[in-house]
Amino acid sequence: MTVQQSKTHIFQTAFGRIIALKENGVIKAKSIRYARSERFQKPVAEQPSPSEIIFPDKTPVCPQAISPLVEKMIGPTDIESFTPDESTQYLSVFRPDNFTDNEKLPVVVWIHGGSHEIGCGDLPTSDPGDWVKEQQMIVVAVSYRLGLFGFLGGDEKPPNLGLLDIIEALKWIKTYIPEFGGDAGNITLLGQSSGGDAIAHLMISEDVEDLFQRVIIQSAPLGLRYKRQKMSAEFLKKTERLKDEADVFKMMDEYRKYVPSVIKYGLKAAMPFGIQYGFPPLCREEESTEKWKENAGKYDVLIGLNNDETAFYLKTSDALNKYFGKGLGLKIMDKTVEKTTELIYGTPAKIFAENHAKAGGNVYLFRIHSGAGNTHIGAPHCIDLPLIFGNEPAWKSSEMLKDIPWKYIDENGKKLRALWAEFARSGNISDDSERPEILEVRKIEP
Repeated sequence: MTVQQSKTHIFQTAFGRIIALKENGVIKAKSIRYARSERFQKPVAEQPSPSEIIFPDKTPVCPQAISPLVEKMIGPTDIESFTPDESTQYLSVFRPDNFTDNEKLPVVVWIHGGSHEIGCGDLPTSDPGDWVKEQQMIVVAVSYRLGLFGFLGGDEKPPNLGLLDIIEALKWIKTYIPEFGGDAGNITLLGQSSGGDAIAHLMISEDVEDLFQRVIIQSAPLGLRYKRQKMSAEFLKKTERLKDEADVFKMMDEYRKYVPSVIKYGLKAAMPFGIQYGFPPLCREEESTEKWKENAGKYDVLIGLNNDETAFYLKTSDALNKYFGKGLGLKIMDKTVEKTTELIYGTPAKIFAENHAKAGGNVYLFRIHSGAGNTHIGAPHCIDLPLIFGNEPAWKSSEMLKDIPWKYIDENGKKLRALWAEFARSGNISDDSERPEILEVRKIEP
């Protein structure tokens, strides 16, 4: 790729000579390969390169089916900007351009969500440039295997490959981030939705010692983590015939035909892919709660949710709105959103936080509200993303934000980003720090 020299920055690292892009006060070293893998095999760390490492024209992304709901609520995907890659072990480093050589900046590692099925570390809607500049910190965005390639397996086909990919990324970050100006002893994992679920489970994974010190878990569907074994085994068996399919697009089309067959497993079937207990790097499910308690002293935790998480799915459905969009139907809809939000997100987050505190860990619990009547869907799943990442142009097509002035998002977002950065630096949030009006956050005592 040819880039004007005036717009580039060179990182001379032990991993290689990395060419980065300078843009709007941020230096971006994009799509650095941290590992490689064969289909359904464990990742192997990428070795240092004798040649220049140059960011590609297109962003590598794990093969996936486009979600009509995400396209509607967050914005359309510019598919021409991406290229499918089964071995999706890439990361991108974002650092402030305003930097002195003796600085050691706190590091936040972004683990994206998407039901362990869709998404990418590098999306315009999660570009951390605003946050990096405002808070003088480094953000590393990680891409990893998803869906059939990363989160479905059994005895013959390793599960949890996406989780193993993230661990390899963390090892790379621990080793090389000092050469970007980052503090390898001050690393915070930030994950939203299934990314938060992955981070919670990294806290009890093998082979992660000293790779991170803090976690920020946003909207993790921890209520769906229980008793998934039968569903995963059935889904694996039904999709077995796709394992040798050469055409990844055909794989994406075909596996979706089997998703309705697992609806009988209830709410958890809303996320057919997920972590699988009892396979590396995880313990058995019945051991997980004690394992979290054992590790509580190792990690500072900030965990929480949006007040109306499931409105993202329920109140945006034309079919449901036909019957539940007004009057008594709307009251039923509101109650359903409240109950399912608590079942999947709220109660599990509270229990997680309380267990962490009782076991001697440092933990804060938060909840994001919609503010004064800005939107009929309240504070749904994903409303935290524009608050954390800003970047107004990327959100201009979002149906979720159509009734909310960007000024309101921006004002609350800057305050939220400052609080999250304070936690990333120190593991604490001062009682004197300014809170956005949409946020409740409190330290949980034992």
